[in-house]
Order: sequence, then structure tokens, then C-alpha cells
Amino acid sequence: MAPLGPFGQAPRLAVGVSGGPHSLALALLAHDFSLARGGEVQALVVDHGLRPDSAGEAAWTLRTLAAQGIAADRITLALPRGPALQERARTARLAALLEACAARGLPWLLLGQHRMDQAETLLFRALRGSGPAGLAGMAALRPAAEALILRPLLDMPPARLEALLRRRGLEPLRDPSNADPRFTRVRLRTALRDPDGTGAGTAALAAAARAFARRRARLEAKVARRLAGAVALHPEGWAQLDPPSLGKDDVAQAALGALLRLLAGAEHAPAGAAVARLLARGQGTLHGVVWKGDRLCREPAACAPPVPARAGAVWDGRWRLLGQPGGEELRWGALGTAAAGLDRAARRGLPARVLAGLPALWREDCPVGIPCLGLGVAADAVFAPAGGPLSA
Repeated sequence: MAPLGPFGQAPRLAVGVSGGPHSLALALLAHDFSLARGGEVQALVVDHGLRPDSAGEAAWTLRTLAAQGIAADRITLALPRGPALQERARTARLAALLEACAARGLPWLLLGQHRMDQAETLLFRALRGSGPAGLAGMAALRPAAEALILRPLLDMPPARLEALLRRRGLEPLRDPSNADPRFTRVRLRTALRDPDGTGAGTAALAAAARAFARRRARLEAKVARRLAGAVALHPEGWAQLDPPSLGKDDVAQAALGALLRLLAGAEHAPAGAAVARLLARGQGTLHGVVWKGDRLCREPAACAPPVPARAGAVWDGRWRLLGQPGGEELRWGALGTAAAGLDRAARRGLPARVLAGLPALWREDCPVGIPCLGLGVAADAVFAPAGGPLSA
């Protein structure tokens, strides 16, 4: 934990716990760490609903944590069936954990990925043709709008975590999907032939991920400096760019990719080759973002459909509603063509494309509020892109 701090006195840590061996071991370790400093741990148990016995597994996990003196809350998901279920489940689980952290005022969220998970991630991304940034694997520390995401076990072999549970007399749950060869990660894990995570191959992959991570950190520092001198980011979710200050080199390409990810509200930047072509043209549309002249903003046609306007709701991966507007059922979505009806003063000098992509409160087919402009129904909205702060 020390390299991920400082945590100060009486730290309040959230831990995502599935009941499996690694997250359960993390909860025990975090509890010991926090207790020694006068703090506390809040375990967050997600009932994903993907198996008939998931509710029973969540209940078992809550009882087991309580027996260890660890406070725990249950979070229930309702995921529709369909393709890419595992990936969608991971995304929804993390979003639910972060929302719970924000609601409870918990600034750190600990997750239990370990050395074997990191090795699998590196192999998985290599097979998909990821560049150096992707080959850095999972980050030990990643900021999100709701909390800092920490993975303190990334260099820990899973065998050591299993040994901790045996010493504590605990038999964890086992997820059957972790042995299902239909999933690529399971096949990669089988190919490594290192279930304990202590072998030379796994150690080498983890070391490679660390080396790529150091390279990524150096690039991100260069990107941050380049963006600071080339970009002005506006609170309405658009940017002004000075192309000569951005440049045309590899750092410029990484910086532009990071900016596109941010303005699109996407989890990942677009492919490097596509960013390079856009950079060479000096204008165009990519990743749902329009670049024209010195302005970049969300492409109005790419905006997500409206969502119910409830406290905490996220729209288009970019905007979060902080409070419940009014006392009626409203929707929250793009202002779109209704922007043309705004008078000059209400527009506040914003470009037409920026206005069209702003979130508005809707009652049926009529916009009744534009939080970013302080118009109509009062509401507090903040630009909080899904991918978090700018990075390479």
C-alpha cells in the first residue's frame, strides 16, 4: 500500500469483494492496514445476477466479512443477456462500485487483481494488437471522478493470497467461469501453466508490464506538458486547440488521442493510426468528436439517447447530474436542434456545435432547462468524462 499513498491518519478504504479468494484476501489485508492506522474498511459486494446462485454467493460473502469484523454493503446489478457479457459485467461492476464510493464519501477503491491477472492482461492485449500504452497492463493507481482506483496486489502471486486465507481458516467461493475455456482469458491462463502465479513466465510478463508502465508514465508526463501549452478546456465540455503548439510528432498524436477520448466521454482513445491521419489533416471527425479550426467538441449526431434525469445519472459518458431537478419526471439528453431557438445572450458566445451537444432537461419533446447555461429548471451538472482525467 505504501507506494500508492499517502493515506494519512484514519483512512477510509472501500474494497470490491466478490467472495473469491483474491478479493477476500484483499479485504483482510486492507482491514489490517486500515485498523492499524485508526481507519476503517467498507467492503462492497456486487450481486451480478449472472448465475442462479449469485444472490446466495453475495449473502455468503456478507456473512463471511461480518465474521471478520469488516463492514459490508450489497450492490445489486441487473444486466441484460447478450454478447460480450463478461466485458459488460466488468464495466457495470466497476461503475457501481465507484458510484457507491461517491455516495458514501470513500476516496479510495481497492480492487483485487494480482500478478496472474496482469500477465493475462498483457497477453490478451498483445493478441489484440495493443500499442505500448495498452501493454502497460492495469495501472496500480488510476483516478476516477468518484474515487482513486487502487490495485495494490498487482505484483502478488495468487498462491500467497490463497495461503493467507488458509491461515485464517477461510474457504472462498470459486467462480466457475474462471475455468470455462470459451473465454480467451481462461485459455491464456491455461497456456501459461502457472496456476500459482510464481513461475518464471508469469514473472517475466509482469515485469514487462511494469516496464511498459514506466514508459507510459514518461509519455503521459510529456503529453500533459504538451496539452498544457496547446489546449484550453472549457467547462461546457469543448476545447480550443493551438495546432502549432500541439505539433505533429508522437507526443502530439498521443495528446490528440487523449483529448478525443476526453471530449467523447469514452473509456479508451481511438486507434493510433486513425489519430495520426486526423493529425495530418488538421481537421475532421473521429471518435464522435468534431475538429474544425481551433475548436474540438462532441459531434451532436454521436450523442447518446436521453436518460431519466435522476441524481447521479450519467449521460453520454460525459455529464453527471449531481442533484434531482424539480419534482417531476424529466429526461436528460442533447439539446440538439433546439439550440437554434436560443437568443444571442443565452448562447453565451458558444459555438453552435457545442450548444447542440450540451445536456438539456426535457419534458416530453420540449427542453425545459439547460444546466450548463443556467437556463430553465435548476439543476447541477458537471462535465465528468468516463475515462477520467487526460492521459495517454
